Amino acid sequence: MSTQHHQAAAATPPDIRLVVTDMDGTLLDGDGNIPDSLWPLLAEMNRRGIAFCPASGRQYATLAAQFDAVDDGGMVYVAENGAYVVHGGAEVSSDPLEPAVVEWIVKEMRALVDAGGADAGVVVCGKRSAYVERSDEAFMTQVRKYYAAHEIVADATAVEDDFVKVALFDFGNAQDTTAPLLAPLTDSHQVVVSSRHWIDVMNPAANKGAAVRRLQDTLGVTPAQTAVFGDYRNDLEMLDTAHWSYAMANAHPDVLERARLRAPANTENGVVRTVRDLLGITVQP
Repeated sequence: MSTQHHQAAAATPPDIRLVVTDMDGTLLDGDGNIPDSLWPLLAEMNRRGIAFCPASGRQYATLAAQFDAVDDGGMVYVAENGAYVVHGGAEVSSDPLEPAVVEWIVKEMRALVDAGGADAGVVVCGKRSAYVERSDEAFMTQVRKYYAAHEIVADATAVEDDFVKVALFDFGNAQDTTAPLLAPLTDSHQVVVSSRHWIDVMNPAANKGAAVRRLQDTLGVTPAQTAVFGDYRNDLEMLDTAHWSYAMANAHPDVLERARLRAPANTENGVVRTVRDLLGITVQP
């Protein structure tokens, strides 16, 4: 469906003003890297005045570091699965978590791990940094992937920061071992299984969709002028914000059902190829 649509769209490109993409499983390749072909595409989009926005469970510091080479101070970031949005280095919006909820999660996870119920760790995500109590290399390898700014602390409940998310990494299947622990929060908070090993807990108002809508309001962009790309369930609300909503070929079944359009898999450079076709851009990789 998407290939034919793109070829038709290239002749008369739609008026796209904002392109939003998830990172892992969407923009990033099979090795977790940004494809080199993105950089010339971003340069052309910038020349045309089209905003590009990574939307990820990753923290703002991580996203900013990944795009530092091309960010002239005006890029937009939807970080922490929508709980923290930054444009041009300034906060657009944030949806903090109550400290009491953060404390409850940390203590419940400590008890679960101590009892042998899970091989897992907690990442308490603040605006300034991420905070972890577990410091073994296996866990820290996972933390570093997503949290460029992180600190190992003795007691994550004693940290002073504005918390926007608590992320739980489970070496097993998070849906089976750590998700049940969070059942008491599912009616009052966003509890999102963002991959096989990660679960995120956020303010009930926080999701990528709400973040993109605020961004659209800030930039004066309509859904018809917005294209979004996603692959997992934490992208579902975001798909509803755009007329041009794309599920990657490798996407979760729920995402494939929710999106209006399809893009090739992340391992096939799906985002870059689709945006080029959609906008009628011809740039070399």
